[in-house]
Amino acid sequence: MRILLVEDHTELQHWLSKALRDANLSVECADNGADADSLLLTQEYALVILDLTLPRMDGLEVLKRLRARGGKTPVLILTARGGLEDRVQGLNLGADDYLAKPFELMELEARVKALLRRSVGNEAVVYECGSLRFDTVSRMFSYFGENLQLTPREHAVLEALITKGGKPLAKEKLFDQVFTLADDANLDAIDLYIHRVRKKLDRKEPGAAAITTLRGIGYLLQPAEAKA
Repeated sequence: MRILLVEDHTELQHWLSKALRDANLSVECADNGADADSLLLTQEYALVILDLTLPRMDGLEVLKRLRARGGKTPVLILTARGGLEDRVQGLNLGADDYLAKPFELMELEARVKALLRRSVGNEAVVYECGSLRFDTVSRMFSYFGENLQLTPREHAVLEALITKGGKPLAKEKLFDQVFTLADDANLDAIDLYIHRVRKKLDRKEPGAAAITTLRGIGYLLQPAEAKA
């Protein structure tokens, strides 16, 4: 899942983006309201974490424009402006949650997970493909009953595929879910991560999962026996 973090404090932005990536989330960052507004016009995100006091465009204006366009992306306001008037205004403009600075990282992570679960429409969705399971609450993969060790981008690849529910995913769409605009990568980089994930899924016993390449269509995660 890709998150947009809008925060103009460089050190805090770096710290938060690292923590979110450690939680197996793909993070795009913006340090001003105008850039955030432009990204929300052209990109899809599972969640926006939005500061209010931003250069070039106030965070409340970013939120107002997003909702005026019909955008339904969940928004978590994260700001030092913790007064009642600001909270009420943000919630009235369509924010889904509000966390005042300073805050504990554990609380932020819990609120992020809750908003992501809510956006899926279920409190505890578990996706399965053979013996491969993905728990949307813990955001962990298990394979044959054991935790599957993945790098953040390998995790993003496998999450994008398993949440398609047995339907193919175009290479371009997969790229958009794995990489951010700031990443120095081209479309062919997906092939490398597909190769790495395939190696970690390579098991011979029943219940194994496999990634199939559908030429001209994209990639499909399915039980290995179905591939055979």
